[in-house]
Amino acid sequence: MIDLATIQQSIKDFGFDGWLLYDFRGINILALRVLGIPTNKAGSRRFFYFIPANGTPQKLVHRIEQGALDHLPGEKTVYLTWQSLEEGVKKILGSARNVAMEYSPRNGNPYISRVDAGTVELVRDFNVDVKSSGNLISFFESRWSEEQWQLHLEADRLNQAAFEMAWKMIADHVRARKELRETDVQDRVMEYYHENGMTTYSPPIVGVGPNSGDPHYSPQRGADAEIKKGDFVLLDMWAKMDRPGGVYSDLTKVGFVGDSVPEQYEKIFKIVAEARDASIALAREAFAGNRPIAGGKVDDAARRVIEAAGYGEYFVHRTGHNIGEETHGNGTHIDNLETNEERLLLPNTCFSIEPGIYLPEFGVRSEVNVYIEGNGTLHVTGGLQTSVLPILADI
Repeated sequence: MIDLATIQQSIKDFGFDGWLLYDFRGINILALRVLGIPTNKAGSRRFFYFIPANGTPQKLVHRIEQGALDHLPGEKTVYLTWQSLEEGVKKILGSARNVAMEYSPRNGNPYISRVDAGTVELVRDFNVDVKSSGNLISFFESRWSEEQWQLHLEADRLNQAAFEMAWKMIADHVRARKELRETDVQDRVMEYYHENGMTTYSPPIVGVGPNSGDPHYSPQRGADAEIKKGDFVLLDMWAKMDRPGGVYSDLTKVGFVGDSVPEQYEKIFKIVAEARDASIALAREAFAGNRPIAGGKVDDAARRVIEAAGYGEYFVHRTGHNIGEETHGNGTHIDNLETNEERLLLPNTCFSIEPGIYLPEFGVRSEVNVYIEGNGTLHVTGGLQTSVLPILADI
């Protein structure tokens, strides 16, 4: 059962007359989640569920799937023909003139663009202004419970320990002059996750030298690089506790296989770290001042630092992403590059901050996670790396 009172209050808070949730054969997974419908239970006919800011919700379901929304409160209208479907949409909208749907103007944010253009046209034909439900989706899709926050802290502690294990593995093999390849480190990290009750959807990124300059590099056995003394190494590792409600820790750190770090690596790292810290500071200041802030603005803060240093063309991805039970969640992202992220950062949500500079010879990324507590306090997890790790000196 949905929390109708909370949904209706949120509809009012975000300035809508109502929220029109629509699905056809599971194409709108966001609507299914909000309404508590498992994806494997999505029907074969269209349904609409209209939640007004005030009053009783309205259901529109097909005659042969009349029970599709019976678990939800509200009044039911049944349609059969396409003509009665259109009449039904008009009926359930009533006097509403400003409704939210899973729509993004000009598809500026594909994470929330789940309703087809024709359905939006149909609703607009009834003199209804369709707006993006993006902030509503962030509110209901990405907020963590207190238990999930504690699960994240547990995952963060273990994930940071996995980095220490990986660095030591590299140091031990290099000192012993034993061959060690990128996939060897991957394999050991995956074993560690399993041993510690964690799970992940894919192995971590282990990138050596030029491979670290590819933001989504994925080592392949037989074609991966050997890790040797004098190499620059990037590790991007993500996992969550393998328990109901588990949420991810997603971190990136960099090291150099030597006793001291050459200036070329440290110079780029310092720029990336400054960009990372600028984004965190902007978000923290906004919440401390009780000012709303969009994810795109936090992206801008990091990008300005890197552009001012002359490396803007080498920062080729967004600054961060929403984090939840999926590594890349559907809540607000830290992005004004790949998408026009106008959604607000909300309390009880988590996101990564991970600016990077990717050169042909090597790439640097520094990633931490930021959780916004219900009272607006920001917590940074993952440990703020302050310099490139000299692997053979510190391990």
